[in-house]
This record gives sequence, C-alpha cells and structure tokens, in this order.
Amino acid sequence: MPTQGSEAVTVCGRAFSIEDLETIRGIIASGLAPTRSAIARQTCETLGWRTPADRLKEMSCRVALLRLSDRGLLSLPPPLWGNGNGKRYRPTQDIEIPTQSMEARISELSGLTVRTVESRSDSRQWNEAIARFHYLGYNALPGAQQRYLIEHEGGLLGAIGFGASAWKVACRDQWIGWTPSLRKTRLHLVLNNARFLLLPWVRVQNLASWVLSRCARRIQADFETRYGYRPVLLETFVEKDRFQGTCYRASNWIDIGDTKGRGKLDQHHDKKLPVKRVLLYPLEAGAREVLCA
Repeated sequence: MPTQGSEAVTVCGRAFSIEDLETIRGIIASGLAPTRSAIARQTCETLGWRTPADRLKEMSCRVALLRLSDRGLLSLPPPLWGNGNGKRYRPTQDIEIPTQSMEARISELSGLTVRTVESRSDSRQWNEAIARFHYLGYNALPGAQQRYLIEHEGGLLGAIGFGASAWKVACRDQWIGWTPSLRKTRLHLVLNNARFLLLPWVRVQNLASWVLSRCARRIQADFETRYGYRPVLLETFVEKDRFQGTCYRASNWIDIGDTKGRGKLDQHHDKKLPVKRVLLYPLEAGAREVLCA
C-alpha cells in the first residue's frame, strides 16, 4: 500500500495538494481510466492542468504520475504494453557506420537541412543516433519538445532535441530576474537543448554552429505550430570536464555561469553531479521582459 502522505508535494513544476492526490487516487480506483495515459488525461482535465494554449499537459502529467508513484504516494496500473520506463534503450543496427570519416566544407554539402522529426521512422532514427553515439545516451525528452534530424543528400549527419527546461538554475534565474512565483508561471517559455549530436565520423567545420543558428531561427514557429505558443529563451548545460561549448559561443549563446553540481531531483543537496556551464540564447529582443511579465 502506498504511503498516503500528509502534506503537499511538488513534481514536474506543479504542486499537488493533499486534495489533489486524493483526487488522482480516486481516478485510478474508479477504473474509468484503465490505462496510464487515460489516467493522465483525466487528471489534467480534473485538475485543470493545461498549457497556455489550453491543451492538456499530458506528457508532463504522465511523468508527474510516475514520480508520485515512485514516492509511494499512489499506485499506477501496470503499463498496458510493458513499456520501457526504467529500462535502458536497446539500439538496433539501423545506422550504417562508414569505413572512413566524412571531411568536407559546409558549402560542399548539397541539400543540407535541419528537418523536424515527424514520422515514427524519423523518431526511431533520432532515438537510434542518440542512443548509440551521444555520450548521455537516449532518454525521452521531458515535457513539450521539438526534435530535428540533421541531413544532406548523402544521408544523416546528426540529431538535436529541445525539451522542457530545468526547474531551478540559480544563475539562469538571476540573469532573467525571476522570483519563484514568476518562474512557476513562465518556465514553459524556456526550452532546454538537451541533446545535440553530430555523428562521430562527420568532420565539417562550423557545422555545429550552423545547426544551432538554423534551430534558433525556426523553433519558435515550429513550437507554435505544435503547441500553440512561442518560447522566448533557449538554455543548455555544457559539462565542463568534457567540452568547451565552442559552437554555442560561436552562435552567440550567452555564458552566464556554472551549475552547483546537483540534479533536479536532489532535495537534500547530497547528489554530486558534474559541474556544467550554463549558456542561454534569447530568441527575441526583450526576452527577459517577457519572462518577467
């Protein structure tokens, strides 16, 4: 039996009161929403958890329900299809590795493009590339997200993805001028560049900064089409012991300081993680004013 809990808890940027938790338990117990996705939809509708475009925040809710379940605050039904939550992604062999590196200039890459992930095939290719060749591996991006494949006429060059921003970052919040209440209401306007990969055999000078520039030009429109609102700020975290962040600086991202080496779920300040450099990119003039409105 899960521990019922005696006080409110905050997960995924939302505070769940004792009454909220009882409501969710009631939705689960009723059996009217038999699957996890159905429970998430019903929870969003009942608690009024919606995006600024008045769409249900189902993805964030599903993650929140898993977190609440992990804390013993409720019991979810087993996944209908035995999904891979908590299991390591198992890549297949869909990406052919060439026998030699590809060295070229950007001007020599015919049909160079940054293309939105649309189909299941696109999604599998993105997942595969990240799982096999990105040092962090594959994890589903949190919350509202936008993924792109980097391609040319000769095939795949890499992948990049943006998802929900970090809940709390001291130097970022100070740069913006956020109070805790402002952060809570405006956090959705910040996107995190969670993954960026150029395949290890690709050797094209300035390609990384070119990709970042193309993403910055189009991501507001792409996000508005998909979610009904326009983000105004991008963030990323560069692990200092591994990378210099040169391509971000070359693309005019702003270096604002370091993280404190704690994860987003570290409530007791005892989970030491690699220190990362925090870089930001405003997508429009007056981004800070919009974020503090």
